[in-house]
Amino acid sequence: MNHRTHEVINQSTPFVGVNLFDSDRALRDALRFNAPQLDTRALSALGAEAGSAETVEHARLTNVHTPELRTHDRFGHRVDQVEFHPSYHALLGGALRHGLHGAPWSRPAGAHIERAAGFIVWTQAEPSVLCPVSMSYAVTPALRANAPLYEAWRTRIASTQYDSRFAPMVRKTAVTLGMGMTEKQGGSDVRANTTRAEADGHDAWGTRVRITGHKWFFSAPMCDAFLVLAQSTSGLSCYFLPRWLPDGMPNAMRIERLKDKLGNKANASSEVEFDGSLAWQVGDEGRGVPQILAMGAITRLDCALGTAGLMRQALALALHHCSERRAFGKRLIDQPLMKNVLADLALESEAATALALRLARSLDRSENGEDASGHEALIRRVLTPIGKFWICKRGSLFAQEAMECLGGNGYVEEHGEGVMARVYREMPVNSIWEGAGNIMALDLLRALRTGPVADALMHELAPARGAHAGFDRLAASLPARVDGSTDETDARRLARDVAIVVQASLLKQHAPAEVFDTFCASRLTDGVGGGGAFGLLAAASPLDALIARAMPHP
Repeated sequence: MNHRTHEVINQSTPFVGVNLFDSDRALRDALRFNAPQLDTRALSALGAEAGSAETVEHARLTNVHTPELRTHDRFGHRVDQVEFHPSYHALLGGALRHGLHGAPWSRPAGAHIERAAGFIVWTQAEPSVLCPVSMSYAVTPALRANAPLYEAWRTRIASTQYDSRFAPMVRKTAVTLGMGMTEKQGGSDVRANTTRAEADGHDAWGTRVRITGHKWFFSAPMCDAFLVLAQSTSGLSCYFLPRWLPDGMPNAMRIERLKDKLGNKANASSEVEFDGSLAWQVGDEGRGVPQILAMGAITRLDCALGTAGLMRQALALALHHCSERRAFGKRLIDQPLMKNVLADLALESEAATALALRLARSLDRSENGEDASGHEALIRRVLTPIGKFWICKRGSLFAQEAMECLGGNGYVEEHGEGVMARVYREMPVNSIWEGAGNIMALDLLRALRTGPVADALMHELAPARGAHAGFDRLAASLPARVDGSTDETDARRLARDVAIVVQASLLKQHAPAEVFDTFCASRLTDGVGGGGAFGLLAAASPLDALIARAMPHP
C-alpha cells in the first residue's frame, strides 16, 4: 500500500533571489532625499548579492558553524586564534568589497550616506559579520590623532580586498580594527576601568606603552588591531594595540574564552587578558573618554542602521510569507487583522530607515566641510542618542510581531534555516551594545547643553508644520523641554517624543502622503506614542497602499 500522508502544501517558499536594495522603496526614497546626486548602481549590485541564494546559504552556515577558540597548538604553544567557517569570511569579504568598513573616510562627500544604505542592506545578509566592519568604520577617524601610525595603516584600513589571514599588517591586503573598552567591574562606566598602561619609550609610531589588564567584552578578537582604554599617570587614555608587532611577532594578548550569547552567534565576542601587551598612544594622554565617546557616536549610528536593516528583513519575511500562506479561505495578507499588523510594521520600518539615514547625512556633511552653520554637527550630536535609543528599543517588539506573522514556522530554527528566529535573537544586541537605553537618555541630556538645540529641532520640523494637528502639538511642546526643563527621570520620554516627530517630519518630505498621515494618526493622535502593540491602526487607514509600498517583490 502507498499511503501519501505527507504531501507538503500551503507552505511559503524560501525568501531568496530578491534584490534587497531595488525592492526597498522606503530606503530608495530616503536615499534620494538625503543624497539626490548619488549613483545607486553599486547599491543595486550590493542588494542583488545580499539577497542571493548563495548569500542566504552563507548566512545559514556561519550561524550553524559558530566560531571556535584555539588557545594552543598541538605542541603546547599559545596561539590565541579564533577559527571561523569559510562562509563567515565570504560574508565579511563582501562587506569590505562594498566599502562598508573604513573606506568612506577616504572617499568624497556622500560616501557616508551611501555606506549607510549599504549597511542597512548588508545587515539583511548577516548582521554578525558587521561588528568588525562597524568598529573599523568608527576607529578610523580616531587614528588620525597619531599621524605616523595612521599613515602606516590607512591604505589597508580603506582597502576593499579582504584578507582573512592571521598575519602581520605589512603582509596583508586589508585589515579590520576593533575596540576594547568594557571591563568586569564597570560596564558602561569606563572611568572605573583598572587596566593600566606603563611607559615603554618612543619609536616611529610615537609614545609606546605596555598594557596590563583585562577586557570583559572584546568583540571580533581576530581584528588586526584595537583601540583600548587604559589608566595612565594622567588618567584614562586611548591606545592602539595591534595583534602583531612591527617586528613580526604576535603581541601578548590572550583570548580567555568566547561568550555564549543569545544571538549574534557568528560573531566571536570574547574575554581577553593583556600581559604587558605593547600599544601606542592615540591622542592626548588622559583624554581617553572624549575619544571613546567620539567613536561611540559612530558605532551608535551603526546600531540604528543595523536595527533598521533587521526591521526591513523581518518585514520582508513576514510580507513574503503572508502573501503565499492561506488560512480561513484567504491569503494571510488579505485577512483584515493581518493587513493591519503588516501595514503598521511597514510604517515603523520606514520611519526607522528615515531617521537612520538622516543621522548618516548629518555625519557625512559635518565630516566633509558642508556644515558652515554648524547645524549638521549639532543635529548629529542630538539625534545620535535619540536614534540609537528609539530605533533599537522598537526593534525587539517589531521582531516579535513579525515572527507572529509566520506563527510557529517563525519560531523554528531548523538548522539555521529559520531566519526570522535568528533576526529575533539578534535584535537586543544593538539596543545593549554601545550603551543601553539609560545611557542613551543620559547622553541626550548632555547633548542638550551643546548648543541651540531647540532652534535646530524647529528647523528640522519646519517642513511638516501645519500638516497635522497632533504633530504640531507635540512639536510645540519641545522647545521648553530641550532648553532645560527635562530632568533625568523624563529623559527617555523626551528621546521618544523627539524621535517620533523627527521621523514624521522626514516622512512628510520623502514618503507618500498616506505614510505620513497614518504615521501621525497612529503615533501622535491615538495616544499610542509608538509604544504599544502593532496592528492598532484605525479601520479607515490605507492598509493596502501601505502594504503595497513595502512589498519586497511585485
